[in-house]
Amino acid sequence: MSTKGDMATTEEVHEHQSTNPTEWSWKTVLPNNGTPWYKQRHLVLLNLGMIIPYLSSTTNGYDGSMLNGLQSMSQWQTFFGSPTGTRLGSLSNGVIFGQILAFPIAPWLCDHTGRRFPIFLGSALLVIGAILQCAAQNYGMFLASRMVIGFGGLIAVEASPMLVTELAYPTHRSVLVGYYNNLWYLGASLAAWITYGTYFMGPGASWAWRIPSLLQGFFPLVQVLFVYLLPESPRYLVQKDRYDEARKILTKYHAGGDENSALVDFEMKEIILQIQASKAASKTGYREFLTTRGNMHRLFIIIIVPCMMQLSGNGLTSYYLHLILNSIGLTSDPQQLRINGGLSVFNLGVSVILASFMEIVGRRRLFLISTVGMLTSYVIWTILSAINEQREFHDTSLGTGVVVMIFMYQLFYNAGLNGPPWVYVTEVLPTHLRAKGTNIMQIAATCAILFNGYANPVAMDAISWKYYIVYCCVIAVEIVLVYFGFPETKGRTLEEVALIFDGEKAFGEVSEKEKQHEAEA
Repeated sequence: MSTKGDMATTEEVHEHQSTNPTEWSWKTVLPNNGTPWYKQRHLVLLNLGMIIPYLSSTTNGYDGSMLNGLQSMSQWQTFFGSPTGTRLGSLSNGVIFGQILAFPIAPWLCDHTGRRFPIFLGSALLVIGAILQCAAQNYGMFLASRMVIGFGGLIAVEASPMLVTELAYPTHRSVLVGYYNNLWYLGASLAAWITYGTYFMGPGASWAWRIPSLLQGFFPLVQVLFVYLLPESPRYLVQKDRYDEARKILTKYHAGGDENSALVDFEMKEIILQIQASKAASKTGYREFLTTRGNMHRLFIIIIVPCMMQLSGNGLTSYYLHLILNSIGLTSDPQQLRINGGLSVFNLGVSVILASFMEIVGRRRLFLISTVGMLTSYVIWTILSAINEQREFHDTSLGTGVVVMIFMYQLFYNAGLNGPPWVYVTEVLPTHLRAKGTNIMQIAATCAILFNGYANPVAMDAISWKYYIVYCCVIAVEIVLVYFGFPETKGRTLEEVALIFDGEKAFGEVSEKEKQHEAEA
């Protein structure tokens, strides 16, 4: 294939279309120079550059943990009149309101301006939101700043994992994408300990909560300053017929400048075929999820999975840890802030360690281990909370037991509901339904988060620990749904997964449709 000119020739396009890269062996195209990646300058620079899009996930994690910390600060509570119920829920959901407004805009920006500009724009809005949050003079201004943060955050988060996926070296891609989600907890840990440190500025110091609010803009500012040092997505460039630019980027960062690299040839062909498949998939409507029993089974999974991620009780620990600790008599501000910080660091360590378990244990088994472990933790947590209230919070060992169960719950949650859901959903959806299925999953997750934002603080104020019984019942139902409705996909090809959902009779039709969408040329 030619390396000159701004656009591919007709012959080049036909060449791309005539060869399916999935038929090639990676062993025949990967450079085999015996040098580890960390000794190859182009790969080191590329992987270090991933830090910039990673910061979108870190900023997202910072937000959730910061609000947890602020609720444990007497300075913040006094300034905003100790919000409870729906007023507190609105502050949590303020980010979600902003995200909803950005939903139709973010994909358009990624498709028409590339990946770097949305990260730049979203990060700039996050900086503005952080400044407004820091300068807030009343409840309304603080809520408005949260909406700006949500709006900008969604735009940046929409583009960041795409840029990581589309720039990553092929054999590094799964690891780099996996760590994107894990860095959520890095931001959460930083926010937790920053709020702990600023708390000691004094009872009347509003800067105790203003400093953490302002620092929420630090990572987005880094992205604004450095995102354009990264190359643009080769996939986006090919989509815009800028073949030569895409090839130069792949040659520089994947092949170390080798213009005759077989790997680059492979990747260019693969990108073009993927874009063709995406165009074919755009002709598929949402109604297709209701046309066959197999597709309805898939629809069931992509709705249940995000509900499990958001409605398994994690909303309480993510945004309302302050209310949980109050309910067991742990009302000291420094004590609550230390627990919040410790939990964030624990989550970070656990998520990194468990990242590889999915390939060892399998998806379905990991879901079952996770839900059974969460249910066990929640039942013990609920019992200890009830006894603690009966004894009027005089037995400190019961409160300690609840805290231990919170950590155990987070261990099992991270095992099955942090990284595996996104991989599992991608595997159960055929290519022509994947984009629309992912959209359905995101909508279901947003609805669940909105429910959490309002229901959790109201219920905790009204019935305290008794609300945990609801989550015990929900998790018990999840175990049943996973056991009977979630097939294992580990180690199976697309055709084998299709056979599970559609059966022998429909298998031929599914295969033909996949061939039409994935290899139409």
